[in-house]
Amino acid sequence: MATATLDIDDGSAVGEARLAGDWTLVELSATLKTLESRLSTLGSSEVAWNLLSIGRLDSVGALLLWRAWGRQWPAKVQLSAAHRRVFERVGSIVPADASPAAPDPARLVLFLGQIALKAWQNLLGIVTLIGQLVLDIGYLCVHPREIPWREFSATLYKSGAQALPVIALIGFLIGIVLSYLSSLQLKAYGADVFIVNLLGIAVIRELGPVLVAVLVAGRSGSAMTAQIGVMRVTEEIDALATIGVSRSLRLVLPKVLALAVATPLLVVWCSAAGLIGGMMSAHLQMDLSYGYFIDTLPKVVPVANLLIGMAKGCAFGLLVGIFACHFGLRIRPNTESLSVGTTTSVVTSITVVIVVDAVFAVLTRNMGLPL
Repeated sequence: MATATLDIDDGSAVGEARLAGDWTLVELSATLKTLESRLSTLGSSEVAWNLLSIGRLDSVGALLLWRAWGRQWPAKVQLSAAHRRVFERVGSIVPADASPAAPDPARLVLFLGQIALKAWQNLLGIVTLIGQLVLDIGYLCVHPREIPWREFSATLYKSGAQALPVIALIGFLIGIVLSYLSSLQLKAYGADVFIVNLLGIAVIRELGPVLVAVLVAGRSGSAMTAQIGVMRVTEEIDALATIGVSRSLRLVLPKVLALAVATPLLVVWCSAAGLIGGMMSAHLQMDLSYGYFIDTLPKVVPVANLLIGMAKGCAFGLLVGIFACHFGLRIRPNTESLSVGTTTSVVTSITVVIVVDAVFAVLTRNMGLPL
């Protein structure tokens, strides 16, 4: 290791500064202040810089010289190609006190254009995936022996049976909260008996399907996206394609169909738990008997509301499965893309579920009303 030195030759018409030794953090720590003062004096004068004798140069030495040069290349400088790359890397760093660049008036247009382009690409990908699923269903109708029953049953168990406890708990608590808050208002107007109407319509028709869809998107949808994303990272999907196994037939279709079957059943389960919780809360808050609640419920809440709730559950399950698999297949082979894709899958699924629920509310506004 050689100590960093700085020699000045004033014999020529233009002074020359020769640098030698190792300009690294270790060697510069002892003479840093001296070299910095001498460099600041030379940086403002017209001198030729000779860096060919420098042995080792790290980012600290390069930054010291770059600041002395006023963050720009001097008129005359001699250095090796390796050292030039170090200076270029240091020069690309923007100083912390640098003034921000002037705002680009077209930035908003570019931002909106990028969002529209990404949305269009995702829409094309989803339409393509739906078309592939339709083709797979047609293929399985012709070749029923190739139906992936094992993958279907595994997804049905994980997304349906294993979700029963948490969905029952959420539905039960929501029913209690809704009944408790409603009873406070209904008591003020002497309309205690209408708690059955309110709970029946709200839980069976709206809250049950939406709650189940949100829980399925956050629980099963994220797991599906992460599973397919990990397979993308580990190149398992490419391996399946190499041996001739269809990724849509073995990975996507069983998941989507399993959610389409499990979600309506979970809606019935969640609605039942919500009604039980509401019935218990109504009994405690309003002294409404269980027998009256059970006898009045089918009279004020037609069966059509249950069918509407199950239809919503089936549609929500299809959407969550499609979006989960779509974003899983779009994950790039790196961990950052995996986390971003999983988050995007859950957020998009929940957003689409709420939008579709609003469409259902408009289309079925005249259905399921009590006589």
